[in-house]
Amino acid sequence: MSLHPILASLRHHRLATLLIVLQIALACAVMCNACSLIAARWHAMQLVSGVDETSLGALYLTGYEPQQANDLNARMLEGLRRIPGVTSVNVVNTVPFGPQAGTVGVTLDPAGKHFGGVVDFYLGTPGTLEAMGVKVIEGRAPTAEEYRAVEDFVPHDAGVLVTRSLADHLWPGDSPLGKEFWIDHFHYRVIGVLQRLAIAVPGSRGAESSDWSVYAPALAGPRFAGTYMLRAAPADLPGVMHKAREAVASLAPDAVLTRETSLSIPELRTLRFANDKAMMGILFGIIIALLLVTALGIVGLASFWVARRRKQIGIRRAIGATRRDILHYFQLENFLIVSMGIVAGGVLAYGISIGLMMYSEVPLLPPSYFAAGAVVLWSLGQLAVLGPALRAAAVPPVAATRAG
Repeated sequence: MSLHPILASLRHHRLATLLIVLQIALACAVMCNACSLIAARWHAMQLVSGVDETSLGALYLTGYEPQQANDLNARMLEGLRRIPGVTSVNVVNTVPFGPQAGTVGVTLDPAGKHFGGVVDFYLGTPGTLEAMGVKVIEGRAPTAEEYRAVEDFVPHDAGVLVTRSLADHLWPGDSPLGKEFWIDHFHYRVIGVLQRLAIAVPGSRGAESSDWSVYAPALAGPRFAGTYMLRAAPADLPGVMHKAREAVASLAPDAVLTRETSLSIPELRTLRFANDKAMMGILFGIIIALLLVTALGIVGLASFWVARRRKQIGIRRAIGATRRDILHYFQLENFLIVSMGIVAGGVLAYGISIGLMMYSEVPLLPPSYFAAGAVVLWSLGQLAVLGPALRAAAVPPVAATRAG
């Protein structure tokens, strides 16, 4: 089929064609970037924390005086261990998906000239690593003699464990065992490597650093108190957490329980990613709305052109054009319009993506998303034009010739 009649018709209806092309371009640009953002958020939500989430929960207490810390720890540990179903209780500074704590920049030299990055320090009393269920894949866990008192907010001169991803970042291509790093004047030496241990707020410092964690063995004391990690069987955990929250009033009347974060880790994960889930729903709704409006625009324009071209269609039918010829004419016309919209939409899509990359640390739109968006819009265009095209193909030649 010759393109000349189609192009001539589109030039004759420049404004209507331009409007539908712009509508398709906008739909293409927004849809591609929205799908990319949805995929990124979905990927973030699938983060593997490295701990045995279904068996762990945490209690966060505030409001107590520092001189009461040792007594508070003793009362809480003894009381929580008496709760039926509790298999272990440890003093920690936080847990994955909990409140941010121990976030600090590290350097690879004592002078502080070689900055290594920002990491999360996890502090735990003896037995914490085992209770968490994290895997030591290289080196060893700390011995009882290696647990240190906390100074400021971290222990000093401790043997620590780092995650695999952090080790690869700090010492690429080299074994991290025996390597050293510093926080100001605090010195640390790596004794082991953890397979994974997500930072408390994954994604807060970019996707690549969501696993940059350090585990430091610490002793409970005046500067390390008030946060407790409980372990129980997955089936018992909800009941255990409820009883533990209720027990705080009698065990620590001098402290305040932070109820919004004193939850099981599965609940903390859900809470942490609630905004991401809501944003995914909003973006999905925007995509559906744009596709619906675009489809309606194509249907409306095609129906308008069919009504305006009844005489032209009748003449073509009278001189030998078949119904299939008329159908293919409108389908090809629609394909050209949608293709122009996709080309313009591609330029706009990457313009938006570059803006998001510069100001929101979002990766550049992958070409596969644009290709998938183009296929969706071509398919949508063909489906939307099918009804008006079939009506055009069904116009009788005689009736069309007599039409005004």
